[in-house]
Order: sequence, then C-alpha cells, then structure tokens
Amino acid sequence: MLVSAAATLAAALGCGLLIGVERERRKGEGPGRALAGLRSFALVCVTGAAAALTRIDGLVVAGAVFVAALGVVAYWRDRSGDPGVTTEVALLLTYLIGVLCTWSLPLAAALAAGLTAVLAGRERMHRFVRHWLRPAEVRDGIVLAALVLLALPLMPNRPLWGPVLNPHVMVQLLALLLAVQSLAHLGRRLLQARHAVALSSLASGFVSSTATIATLGLAVREGRSGARLMAGGGLLSCVSTQMQLLLVAAAVQPAWLSVLWMPAVASAALAALWGAWLVRGAAAEAELGAVSTPRVEGVPGADEERMFSLKGAAAVAALLTGIQALVRAMELWLGTAGLYAGTLLGALADLHSALAAVFASSPPGGGVELAVMLALGVHALSKSVTAGLVGGARYLVWLAPGLWAHTLLGVALIALVRS
Repeated sequence: MLVSAAATLAAALGCGLLIGVERERRKGEGPGRALAGLRSFALVCVTGAAAALTRIDGLVVAGAVFVAALGVVAYWRDRSGDPGVTTEVALLLTYLIGVLCTWSLPLAAALAAGLTAVLAGRERMHRFVRHWLRPAEVRDGIVLAALVLLALPLMPNRPLWGPVLNPHVMVQLLALLLAVQSLAHLGRRLLQARHAVALSSLASGFVSSTATIATLGLAVREGRSGARLMAGGGLLSCVSTQMQLLLVAAAVQPAWLSVLWMPAVASAALAALWGAWLVRGAAAEAELGAVSTPRVEGVPGADEERMFSLKGAAAVAALLTGIQALVRAMELWLGTAGLYAGTLLGALADLHSALAAVFASSPPGGGVELAVMLALGVHALSKSVTAGLVGGARYLVWLAPGLWAHTLLGVALIALVRS
C-alpha cells in the first residue's frame, strides 16, 4: 500500500514538473508575471494525488475549488494588455491530473504530455488557425465534427429492413467519405504542385474511380495531357477503390475484413506501384505542363477552399444505400441467384455500393465470396470500357494491363483465402 502510494505521488510530481517546465518558460518576470510556474504546477499536481489518496471526496472537491479560486483571483488581478486564462485552466487540469494518478497512471501521464504539447504549440497553433486555415475549411471542419460527435451517436444502430438500411451505418459511411475528402484536400495543399495529378486521382478515387478514369481519359482525348500520365492517375484512383472497400466492410460487416484485407492491400499495392511507374515515366515537361487535376463531384479542385462537397458525399452515400436495398430486394425475390444478379448490376455503376449490399446481407462463407469476385471483375470491365470510349485506344493500352493485373491479383487472393 505504501509503495503504491509513493509511486502515485512520484508520478504526480513528474506530471506536474513536465507541465510546469513549459509554463515556467512563459511565466515572465517582475510584478506582471503569470500566476504559476514550475513549483506551483508540481505542488498542485501532487496535492491532487494526495487528496485522492485520502479517499475523502470532500477533500478532493475542496482542493479543486481552491485551485479554481486561485485562477479566478489571478485573472481578476491581471493588468496585462492581453489577459488570458490558459495558465489558470491548465493549473486546474493539472490538479485533476494529480487526482487521476490514483486511478490510472498511464492515462494521467498521457494527459499531462498532451497538455504540455498543447501549451508548447501556442504559436504554431495560432498561426495555423489564423493564417493557414481558410474560412470555408473552418466551416467544413465544424460540419464534420458535428456529424461525427453529435449526429452519429444519436442515430439508432439497428437495420430497418432485414440486414440493410441501418441509419447508424448510413451516417457512418457519410462521415467516412467526408473525412477522406477533407484529408485529401489538406494533403493537396501541403504537397508540391507536381504531385497534384497523383494526389487528386487518389482523392477522386474515394468518390468514384470510374468517374476519375473518365475525367482523365477526357483530358487525353482533348489533347490536354499525355496518355501515359493520365493512365497512371487512373490506376492510382484504383488504390482508393481498394482502400474504400475495406472501409465499407469495416462499417457494414467487420467480419469481412478477415477475408478482404490481404487481397485489398496486395491489389492496392500493385496498383500503386504500377501507377507510380506510369506517372514517373511520363515526360514531366511535355505532360505535366498542361494538366488540370481531375474534377469529380464530391472532390474540391485545387483552387477551391472547400474541404468536401456535402451534397456529393450524400449522393454517394445514398447510392450505396439504394443499391443495398436493390440487392436485398432481388435476394428476397430470387434467392442466391438474385443476390449475384443484383451485385453484378450494382458493380457496373458503383463497386462499393454493390459490395456493401453483399456485406450487409451475410457474413463471409457459404460461397458468398464468389459474388465479391464477380463484382470485382465486372467493375474492372466497366472501367476498361469507359477508358476506351472516353480516352481512346492509346489511353486504354496504358491503363488496361495495370487495371486487370491488380484486379486479377485481388480475385486470386480472395479465392485462395476462400479455399
């Protein structure tokens, strides 16, 4: 008991010193210095741990009230031109970290490290928010946070029709699409312009790889870019297709991940290597100069501030849900044959919506994997036809080998796992 108490107090002292070191550097000197520094933070954290060790709830509450009162008095007496409450709030949180040390040392240490990082990153965080983020990005971030933190927990997590039409899953899919688009948008701003084709293709692939291939093929047909470069971008969009396949499986039926993770990762890796080879091998000066990044609904262009298109993402989520309902209806009407037929029809338009219906209908096993394999093949055929019709023969020649190679690799690995 004594050893445990000593370890708790030592951990509280360490947490307080860690936070106090950062605050001491900003405390200043003279009459106008800040409320607390190294010693104050260390003592407050140890006080919280000691109060919790007594197991007297009233003493813990009294300590918190005392620390909060100190912060109020310090703020009231602050005569600086820009009074803030960061140190006062950090001091109260440090006290609570000391209390937390008696319950979970790792959690208390992680919270102390996180608090120190937030305090130390003041200038960078302010510069990021004030000068780097754009107003539309802030608004989109608020919308995404509200969707994830407010709407998603409130959605009922039960299917409305058999195993499909689950409101929680629908909102979860929408949140995944918006989050992926946001990350792609921010990443595009961080990378150099010469990587715009590759990154835009990856981002667009999360919305529609087929539409991305068609957009890139149109650039080839109109003479705005070379066939090899655009084919490389088309293959990179297929990487997103494979990754989103795992995201959909995780959201709809996690049991499918054990079957799909290895085929999807291997297929995505092959598509990424092949696509990167095509992009790198393209003549940069001849082909990159006139390139405009692919633009599809739901993915913002390089010159736009919006991180995502809520309308586009909602349309994709609605398509996913609609085809799930279609496949479910055909399965009820025709049984297993209806499941296969509905999956193949859905794969012509959108692979993920068709497979989401398969995932929702049943867990892996019993030959259902065959529907997934057929859907992958039909989807590759749909992309090939689209590429040939829109981009022409030269574009198709560059794209088709990599497209079918990574698709057949995925199908073969699913068959291997199935056996």
